[in-house]
Amino acid sequence: MSFSTSKRKILQKLFLSTLYLSAFTFGGGYVIITLLKRKFVDELHWIDEEEMLDFVAIAQSSPGPIAVNGAIVLGYKLAGFAGIFFAVLGAIIPPFVILSIISFFYQAFKNNFVVQALLTGMKSGVSAVILSVVFDMASGVVKGRDIVLIIVMILAFIANYFLKINVIYIILCCVLIGIVLTLLRSRKEGAK
Repeated sequence: MSFSTSKRKILQKLFLSTLYLSAFTFGGGYVIITLLKRKFVDELHWIDEEEMLDFVAIAQSSPGPIAVNGAIVLGYKLAGFAGIFFAVLGAIIPPFVILSIISFFYQAFKNNFVVQALLTGMKSGVSAVILSVVFDMASGVVKGRDIVLIIVMILAFIANYFLKINVIYIILCCVLIGIVLTLLRSRKEGAK
């Protein structure tokens, strides 16, 4: 498989970026979303903020880890199927290596005071990063000034947090609302 110099550079940067982000991201997929945004939207300018929100929505609503799903969508957008391969490879190598090492030494880590203290401290940092992701995503919806989407966002939060409705039903309802809104808007534009 032969790639042009520019595509090879994109693939290399994509691999190294996802490898780096995956290696230094603790706390799950929601944490990596903020870092992906900083890297690919703010720093590299490869995608815009609206595309990033779309990627996050796709990654969240697809089965599997958010970090890998995000790498798949991002990799495909930037470099097609080769981009998927290199982005996913970069995203899965660090957790694979780290979890292999941890599982090998599990008994030693399980009761180690320092490790337990470190993990407890990391919970606070991870919570702050997740809050940052939620704020960024919500402010992106509010900046769009689409009252229907703002209402859907608020109702989805209420349904999940207060009414304890299963998130699968909420996602399915949001998908249905998105389809209806898209069809209505395309008809409206077609009528012009």
